[in-house]
Amino acid sequence: MNKEANYLAINQKAWDNKTATHTTSDFYDNESFMAGRNTLNAIELGLLADVQGKSILHLQCHFGQDTMSLSRMGAKATGVDLSGAAVDKGRELAMKLSLDTRFICCDVYSLPDVLDEKFDIVFTSYGTIGWLPDVDKWAGMVSHFLKPGGKFVFAEFHPVVWMMDTNFNTIAYNYFKDEAIIEQETGTYADTEAAITNETVSWNHSLGEVLGALLKHGLTIEQFNEYDYSPYACFNNLEEFEPGKFRVKHLGNKLPMVYSVLAIKS
Repeated sequence: MNKEANYLAINQKAWDNKTATHTTSDFYDNESFMAGRNTLNAIELGLLADVQGKSILHLQCHFGQDTMSLSRMGAKATGVDLSGAAVDKGRELAMKLSLDTRFICCDVYSLPDVLDEKFDIVFTSYGTIGWLPDVDKWAGMVSHFLKPGGKFVFAEFHPVVWMMDTNFNTIAYNYFKDEAIIEQETGTYADTEAAITNETVSWNHSLGEVLGALLKHGLTIEQFNEYDYSPYACFNNLEEFEPGKFRVKHLGNKLPMVYSVLAIKS
């Protein structure tokens, strides 16, 4: 089997398999979310600003904590994910919380086949575009679903992070997009001790590739920022140097961990 060509089926199976572990993990802390915790971070909240009454399309939403947080903030939120298990869980939680959050099970590239709407905001964050082989096509989807004057809010782990080996000791991968990265993973970033094993297919995408694709598809970059920390303890060898801010212990502030983009559709 050509694993790169069959990346959707492979990754869908992996995310279906991860969902049950994630929804009960300390990492996602679903109990506090259900009690009212907003799961969005300062980075993306600053770019989203006031979302009251705004229609928001959240791409690659997993089981939708952030999507439902947007609903709690007054947005009309739609979450999209390729994992049926994750979407089912999102719908279940939204029902329990009496939220009108809508969930659609679909991969990003096929979304125009099932969704015919335009949105005030398109949003996606943290560990998303690495699962997609074609960033130009992804940027086209972002532009397609935005209203004229609508904004795209994007927060993502920095491609330099994805160059490093698991323990941040050596450079293991190309900064620029290369052949698909096919890996066998035991456990998950949300629970490294979880008794699950998954195969995944992913790609690294440089900053130039991402920003160039957005510009090509009619988006004006209003803000671009890089951060020397991660808001999540989802990698090995991290330490929390301030509440909710994590860096690689032996690298300190020398490594870019996250970047963010605010872009407007012309």
